[in-house]
Amino acid sequence: MTGLQHWTTERTPDRPQRVFVVTGANSGLGLATTRALARQGAHVVLAVRDEVKGRRAAEDIVAGQPDASLEVRHLDLADLDSVRAFADRMHADHQKLDVLINNAGVMAPPRTLSAQGHELQFACNHLGHFALTGLLLDLLAAGDAPRVVTVSSVNHRKGRMYFDDLTGERRYSPMGFYNQSKFANAVFGWELHRRLTAAGSPVRSVLAHPGYTATNLQMSAPVGLWRVVFGRIGNPLLAQRPARGALPQLYAATDTSVEGGQFIGPDGPAELRGAPTCVRLSSAAADPGTGRRLWELSERLTDVRFALPASV
Repeated sequence: MTGLQHWTTERTPDRPQRVFVVTGANSGLGLATTRALARQGAHVVLAVRDEVKGRRAAEDIVAGQPDASLEVRHLDLADLDSVRAFADRMHADHQKLDVLINNAGVMAPPRTLSAQGHELQFACNHLGHFALTGLLLDLLAAGDAPRVVTVSSVNHRKGRMYFDDLTGERRYSPMGFYNQSKFANAVFGWELHRRLTAAGSPVRSVLAHPGYTATNLQMSAPVGLWRVVFGRIGNPLLAQRPARGALPQLYAATDTSVEGGQFIGPDGPAELRGAPTCVRLSSAAADPGTGRRLWELSERLTDVRFALPASV
């Protein structure tokens, strides 16, 4: 697939009656994604850690799109109890889910542990989304052309798994562990594709990344040279706006030509900006041994098992 220079959200098919869950939907890429989906008639569940900000975001969308169909629900991906509570409420209120967009994330905080004792970036960016996907898989299987879109990063190519020091107790680097979490997203998205395909599931797993996009992530990093260079200087001068950066995940979530296992990112130099296109997944992220190891570890740490045949 070559760069889709003229693909915009206006080319997104109308999605009346389709149900989307977007994590981290109150700002940045998540808000841009939600706004575009609502414009096409989808019903969007804004899965947000801060419900006040989530309601403000929904109100802002409705102000410009009075017929937008939205609901705001609390979800703290770093807390597995919150993930289970969110999934329980989805099952109580919805008979199906068409698309899950695993978008939310944290970036380069000081070393912090989650409620269950996991390193925060690994907990929020990977484990929470792994658990959420597994707990909603039955609703997805009942959906219309269902798919899971997991948002990784061009930085996944710099990442690796610190299997012997997952909490960073011995050595912690904010960006090193961010890269690990984005690598884990890529490994998960590909391994999920492999398992869904082997099981004959109707659900497709697709990966996406936004390139270099100006969001709150860069500015939430600790004050220092990295934040100054990439947040205060790089964002205004070099980064795409969120509406543009969201195009790869919107394409991955909605275009009928997208196939399971594809990785959608920008087509520009170094994949930092541009139109959505198929990009390369690192060979390390597609390694079957790494995929199995991370999957089994994630099952153990989340106590979530996917409803797929054991033989896969």
